[in-house]
Amino acid sequence: MTNSHLPGVEPDDFKAALGRWASGITVVTAPGPDGPVGLTASAFSSLSLHPPLVLVCIGKASYHHENFIDAPGFGVHILDATQEEVSNTFAFTHEDRFAGIEVEDGPLGVPLLPGGLARLACERYEVVEGGDHSILVGRVLVAEVSDGAPLAWWQGGYRRLADTP
Repeated sequence: MTNSHLPGVEPDDFKAALGRWASGITVVTAPGPDGPVGLTASAFSSLSLHPPLVLVCIGKASYHHENFIDAPGFGVHILDATQEEVSNTFAFTHEDRFAGIEVEDGPLGVPLLPGGLARLACERYEVVEGGDHSILVGRVLVAEVSDGAPLAWWQGGYRRLADTP
């Protein structure tokens, strides 16, 4: 519930404040009617342990928004520090983002990318409206992890953690 009589924060102030939040980088993938779709997302979070749920926010203006919302499942790839190019490809490339990438088929036809710190294959659990985004909630069916250092985003740029195991 909102108090519509209260003024909202200005968009530039909101972006500046949220830019102070360091986040990991993910690539989210899903099966589409014409082949796999994918995008880079930093708006990702765990949601529940029982059942194992995660969420990712997909902008309604995204070209593949409906593909993600309609897909039976999706994959989340937590990128490592060596995958800046993968992040850029799925954030900025408008051609075939999967060109030259060996994709594995996961449960529900979810396209899984190689590499990274973790791969999650999820079944669509719920879609919640959230302003100019849809919040895609998934029940994790498969979780795979690897060693490495994370790729992070902070104040408009990629960062690497100094203290990594």
